[in-house]
Amino acid sequence: MAKGTIWIDSERCKGCDLCPTVCPQNIILMDNDSLNGKGYHSAMLADPENVCTGCAICAMICPDVCITVFRETRAPRSSAIPA
Repeated sequence: MAKGTIWIDSERCKGCDLCPTVCPQNIILMDNDSLNGKGYHSAMLADPENVCTGCAICAMICPDVCITVFRETRAPRSSAIPA
């Protein structure tokens, strides 16, 4: 399975609550304990078990382009046939 992570620019986030609704891993939450500089509760990644796949669905739905997705690259498969 693919591995990835996201970074959320909490200062740009306006707390629209769209990204948590589309995350297939259910690892994006709204930070109800703090406010950003604009007075919004921003989204946050809660992924202690590193289950994010980097699918980028959250980044696609974000209207303010606050989410950056990082995906782990895999080593290319060897096309050589073992002797």
